[in-house]
Amino acid sequence: MQLKVFSLSAQGGDEAAEELNRFLRGHRVIAVERRLIEPPGGAYWTFCVEYLERGGEGGGIGAADRARRGIDYKEVLNEADFVVFAKLRDLRKVMAEKEGVPAYSVFTNEQLAAMVTGRVDSQAALGKIDGVGSARLEKYGAAFVDALKAGLAAQPAVAAVPNQG
Repeated sequence: MQLKVFSLSAQGGDEAAEELNRFLRGHRVIAVERRLIEPPGGAYWTFCVEYLERGGEGGGIGAADRARRGIDYKEVLNEADFVVFAKLRDLRKVMAEKEGVPAYSVFTNEQLAAMVTGRVDSQAALGKIDGVGSARLEKYGAAFVDALKAGLAAQPAVAAVPNQG
């Protein structure tokens, strides 16, 4: 992942805004953080864009493709975390089919990724993920926490680097 920062005058600045929009259209955007900065000389907006480089001609994908495809978690997560993420997706699919609901109504991909990267090991930790309320905890919490514990326990341990001192 990479970061790029843009600054736009709060009083306008069509050229800078167009540059930001061109950049957003041409890259796989993961997140955008925006802040209004108000120093004595005049206010301006800063945009911090977290993105992935795209290979191939043109260097990026269009907004419609990005919306349709979403984030590729295989690119965002490390290999071991993606294995756990995929197992959670499979569990979500089984639960959704059993209840006759769309998979995203069980948990979204973003929530599944947060479970893995946050190393969720309890229902209390699961409940801290944005959008996971008491109804989801009650319905799905135990099964997902158990799957997370099993998946994360199966990951290879990071070897300690011996002290060269």
